[in-house]
Amino acid sequence: MNIRQQLTQFLSLAYVFTSAFIVWKSLSIIANSHSPIVVVLSGSMEPAFQRGDILFLWNRNNLQKVGDIVVYEIEGKNIPIVHRVMREHHNFEKQLLLTKGDNNAVDDISLYSKKQQYLNSKTDLVGTVIGYLPFVGYITILITENVYFKYGLLGILGLSSLISNE
Repeated sequence: MNIRQQLTQFLSLAYVFTSAFIVWKSLSIIANSHSPIVVVLSGSMEPAFQRGDILFLWNRNNLQKVGDIVVYEIEGKNIPIVHRVMREHHNFEKQLLLTKGDNNAVDDISLYSKKQQYLNSKTDLVGTVIGYLPFVGYITILITENVYFKYGLLGILGLSSLISNE
């Protein structure tokens, strides 16, 4: 393969990654969320959402209502949690939320940071769920949880690139 073909392939690959990054950042700005799309990783929200569902988030609401499904992150933990708002308190400065998974027996106080009784909607929330695609995100779960699947997928991609170059 000559240098021109290699450069063309590299630029095509760079275009794909750059396009995906631009779409992600555009969605982040539109939704006002650092993570406008998340994958459900557990069964705590069944039957509303199943493991592997992709959720679309919106973080431009002034106040969340009881019954809204929100995604939040706790300081020191980088895994987003998807649960329903059970109770809310607000004044002119802030809104405090108590959440619970639909499939959980108790509320989320044990999941919050130490000595935290409520979530602060300004600092803890990633967004409110506005839509979802069922099971589409299961590929993400397979890649992160199954080492063999991850390396098998990389091997298939490598083989396909070698075959296509011949």
